[in-house]
Amino acid sequence: MGQIFPRNANLFVRVSIFAGLLGATTLILLIAVFFRSNAYRQVNVAIEQPVPYSHQLHVDVLGIDCRYCHVSVEQSYFANIPATETCMTCHSQIKTESPDLAPVRASYASGDPVLWEKVNRVPDFVYFNHSIHVNKGVGCSTCHGRVDQMPVVWQTQAFFMGFCLDCHRNPENYVRPLEEVYNMEYVHPANQRELGAQLVAQYGIMPPDQLTNCWTCHR
Repeated sequence: MGQIFPRNANLFVRVSIFAGLLGATTLILLIAVFFRSNAYRQVNVAIEQPVPYSHQLHVDVLGIDCRYCHVSVEQSYFANIPATETCMTCHSQIKTESPDLAPVRASYASGDPVLWEKVNRVPDFVYFNHSIHVNKGVGCSTCHGRVDQMPVVWQTQAFFMGFCLDCHRNPENYVRPLEEVYNMEYVHPANQRELGAQLVAQYGIMPPDQLTNCWTCHR
C-alpha cells in the first residue's frame, strides 16, 4: 500500500504541537502580566467622581486635616467616606448655588448618599486595619501618595503583597512621629533607621517574624 501522507507530515505535526504549546504558554504569561499590571489595577489613573471634589484644594490650599472627613481612621479598620452632612457643614454657606455641588445638595435633601467611586482596593482575602497603622506611625502618604497634590484622586500603589511585606520586614524604615502621620509633606530624615528603631520600640510594634506571619493579614 502506498504512503498516504508525505514524509514532511511528521515534521508538520511536531512543529504544530510545539507552536501550540508555545502559544498557550505565551498567552498564560501575558494574562498573568496583565493582571499584575498598573493598568489593570488602575494605578495612576484618576478616578472621576460624581462630585468634582479636589483634595488639592481642600487639603493643600484650605488646610483641612484628613480626619475632618475620614473621622474613623484612628478608631476603625476602614477610613470612612464622609457623610453628606460633613460636606454641607461648609457648603450650606459656601458655593450654595454651584452646579458642581448639585448632587451633594440633592443627597442632603433626600437622605440618599452620594455614590462615590472607590479608589484604593484591597483584595477580600486581605485584612487591613487603618487604625493600627496610623496609630503606629505609618503616614497617610506612605500608602496613598501626595493626596494633597491630586485634583482628582488616583491610586499610587498596586498593593501587592511585596509592598506590604517590605514595610512589615523593616518597619523602622517607614514609621514616623505620630504628630507627622497626617503631614503630607513629611520627608524621612537622614537618620531614619536610627529614629525608626526608637519609634518601633516606643510604639510597641511587633518584631518582623510576627509581622510577616500569614495570619497577620490573612484571617
